[in-house]
Amino acid sequence: MLDFDLADLYEVSTKALNQAVKRNPDRFPADFMFQLTPIESRSFPVRSQIVTASKRNIRFQPYAFTEHGIAMLSSVLRSKRAIEVNIAIMRAFIKMREMLESNEELHRKFAAVIRKLGEHDKYFKVVFDELKKLSNPPVPPHRQIGFATKDKK
Repeated sequence: MLDFDLADLYEVSTKALNQAVKRNPDRFPADFMFQLTPIESRSFPVRSQIVTASKRNIRFQPYAFTEHGIAMLSSVLRSKRAIEVNIAIMRAFIKMREMLESNEELHRKFAAVIRKLGEHDKYFKVVFDELKKLSNPPVPPHRQIGFATKDKK
């Protein structure tokens, strides 16, 4: 999840959320959160944090938090709202994981279909290449039979 979405949920400013994270860098290693690249962040609308930096013509790249980073946020944002939101988010992650595990059979079947299609692609390519050769047979060079004269009527 992105910092500005989490800030909305926690009812704090994005700036306050990021400051709390920066005050506790040991709690947020690279596998808990990371910053989006400028190219990745272009797909998001301009946020209020950018307005404060517009005088310097700087665009902030949002931070993305993994499941573990979100869990760690509850330890740095110490409000009742932060605890409630964190519990709801963790329950959503648990529910998603349960859904994926319960649909394991469906996942296996889907993976098998994709594998099969990958195998068939090789055969289709060979067939299409051969069909292309047959539909455009090479034109044999035209050899003239008989005597050639310079004077053609």
